Amino acid sequence: MGFLTPFAEFFVFPKLVVRGDIEQTVLNIRSNATLFLAGAFANLTTYILDVVVAWALWVLLKPVDPSLSMLTAWFRLMYTAIALFGPLKLFTAYRLLGTSGSVPAASSVSSYDQIELLLESSRHEWGIGLMLFGIHLILLGYLAYRSNFIPRILGVLLVVAGLGYAVVNLGPYLYPSVDVGWLSITFFGEVIFMFWLLVRGWKISESAAGARAAAAEPRSVGR
Repeated sequence: MGFLTPFAEFFVFPKLVVRGDIEQTVLNIRSNATLFLAGAFANLTTYILDVVVAWALWVLLKPVDPSLSMLTAWFRLMYTAIALFGPLKLFTAYRLLGTSGSVPAASSVSSYDQIELLLESSRHEWGIGLMLFGIHLILLGYLAYRSNFIPRILGVLLVVAGLGYAVVNLGPYLYPSVDVGWLSITFFGEVIFMFWLLVRGWKISESAAGARAAAAEPRSVGR
């Protein structure tokens, strides 16, 4: 999910959004409007880049299994489409609070309720999107494991990360009383894969080209 989303989700919003205290949340956002917008734009930029990443991974893993690679890309695009509503609602909440030069009181109960609803629904929709992202990682890990140009351990780590995303984000709906937050540690599999691509990506094209050539070679008929 890149570097921008952690900035927004682990630095910006935990600092500004106080769960169960919308008055303090509104005060924090007003006092740090630029930071709030930076978090919203960081997420928006990430989802736009996710479209490019989905295409790039499809091209990379198409030699392994064209149909499954396409399905994997579609799951990432579905995640992106759902998660994209999150920052759009954050921008709406910001507009309700007012822009620079025109800051409404927003002190009525209905105004606070609207802002709280936008912030909460943004989180819930992002969580639903992450379930699909988890399925994407499971399929991506399977393709990486089957490829001959990506270390199999990375495929295993991606599958584990995908299962972690699915379990954690299904928690509020299927087992709300169970603490599964510790499974967030599995997400590092995705980070490791990302860094591996950055370091070794220049060699992948050569290996992938070899895989394409091998796949295109006509097979000899056995005697």
